[in-house]
Amino acid sequence: MNRKKTAKQAPAVELSRSQLDEVIKILKDVGSVELKMVAPMHTHRATIGKLGLDPIEAEVRQVYFFDTPKLDLNKAGVVVRARRIQGGAGDTVIKLRPVDPAAIDKELRRSESFKTEVDVVPGGFVCSGSFKGRCTAQEVREAVGGKIPLDSLFSREQRAFYRAHAPKGIALRSLATFGPTFVLKVRLWVKQLDRRLVVELWLFPDGSRNLELSTKAQPAEAFQVAQDLKAYLREAGIDLTGNQQTKTRAAMEFFKAEVKQQVRQRRSRR
Repeated sequence: MNRKKTAKQAPAVELSRSQLDEVIKILKDVGSVELKMVAPMHTHRATIGKLGLDPIEAEVRQVYFFDTPKLDLNKAGVVVRARRIQGGAGDTVIKLRPVDPAAIDKELRRSESFKTEVDVVPGGFVCSGSFKGRCTAQEVREAVGGKIPLDSLFSREQRAFYRAHAPKGIALRSLATFGPTFVLKVRLWVKQLDRRLVVELWLFPDGSRNLELSTKAQPAEAFQVAQDLKAYLREAGIDLTGNQQTKTRAAMEFFKAEVKQQVRQRRSRR
């Protein structure tokens, strides 16, 4: 599996033997698998062209993450996020990762708002449990603007899930805002794969970008889909040999300095 990666050969979602064994073990207990790959920034324009994407068709989003200035939630494997979506909709999620899907409470697993999923990137994977909720884009705007409490965006069940897994003493409504990050999202039906490919371009204020390609699969078909995706990307000449840092991590790291500066300014005014 240690093959040389070039612009003409995109990396498969390749894992070591021990990682494969771990994935196989947990697949029977998860709802879905998402295969993700990140393109190097200098190839973004070429990648968009090779996929035949029309940027005008992209859905515009604003993504906010919430954490302490020291990223205590991130360190504990807890992700709190809200999104504003073009057209007035919004959504929220409280995510825990990594998780052992077999150890999740059965009643929680039966909830339509909760899902377990394995995210696989070249060289690694993580299993997460996500509690999703709905809101409006205006509610998210009011929460990040301080007009309504942050925790009011989340359902009672989401808040209970947060309290059960967040570090003690960190209240949901006390979290700092990381963002927004502007995102352009395009869904592309790929005939060769017989499935949808999702392309997200994350635009940060300093001009840097994160371009991620992903597709979902049922656990039973995940390995075949991974091989088909590899073949498709290789034939398209798409280079996905860049840093496979997750979108969440990239956004949190980018806005961390800004959040710390805001905290210092508030303290100096006291």
